[in-house]
Amino acid sequence: MSNKVALVTGASSGIGESTALQLRKAGFTVYGAARRVDRMDALAAAGVHTLALDVTDDTSVKHAVSRIAAEQGRIDVLVNNAGYGSYGALEDVPLDEARAQIEVNVFGLARLTQLVLPLMRTQRSGTIVNISSMGGRFATPLGSWYHASKFAVEGLSDALRLELKRFGIDVVLVEPGSIRTEWGAIAADKVRATSGHGPYAEQANAVAKSLASSSQEGARMTSSPSVIANVVTKAVTARRPRTRYTVGFGARPLILLSRLLPDRAFDAFIKRASGVPA
Repeated sequence: MSNKVALVTGASSGIGESTALQLRKAGFTVYGAARRVDRMDALAAAGVHTLALDVTDDTSVKHAVSRIAAEQGRIDVLVNNAGYGSYGALEDVPLDEARAQIEVNVFGLARLTQLVLPLMRTQRSGTIVNISSMGGRFATPLGSWYHASKFAVEGLSDALRLELKRFGIDVVLVEPGSIRTEWGAIAADKVRATSGHGPYAEQANAVAKSLASSSQEGARMTSSPSVIANVVTKAVTARRPRTRYTVGFGARPLILLSRLLPDRAFDAFIKRASGVPA
């Protein structure tokens, strides 16, 4: 893989950082991108090229792709990992925050993909890996805008896969379960700030507790980010990667249950699992 070039977004921590390191170990020339370059010193020390990237800033996105094209002449792998979870009752979430959630998780992913595709089409090869979530297959309480963004990523990826097949470009969805990163703590803070007071307070505090637990060191019902990194590496080195990889704690059984149980029965199960009162 020494001549293969990969770009990983959201690389300053968690899944993105682990994926950038794993791809570097596999022999890729890796560019790790994030808003805060100062948080990627460990990547730089491991031989990963680091660059500043805000997926909601078109100038930033264009500059990142142009730099890689100028330095390497190609991009073989794009891992769209940048994103966050904005939780809160739909009634409480300001529409500006809702738009920001979609802007990062959907439009940022789509714009970066648009800019990378001409290179991949010229090469007649490439792999786009979109990090979705088990939350792109079913919903949890107070996560309406986050789930809307991930459901959108699922549909976008399915359509993109059909469009790009003729050009030799693969599109892969990775659907993580509960992963031990700072994502859960950030989402917990969001839901407390948005709905921690008022009619949804009891639900918000229960959901926040559940989300925050996934960020705690040694949390039992979580998986390490390396689990996702290993799957991404497997996908981008496979001759014929799967269209979806469902990995991490709880992902497979919960998605299966969401398909097998009637909607109201699954609703009741998810509410209990989230600690939300009936």
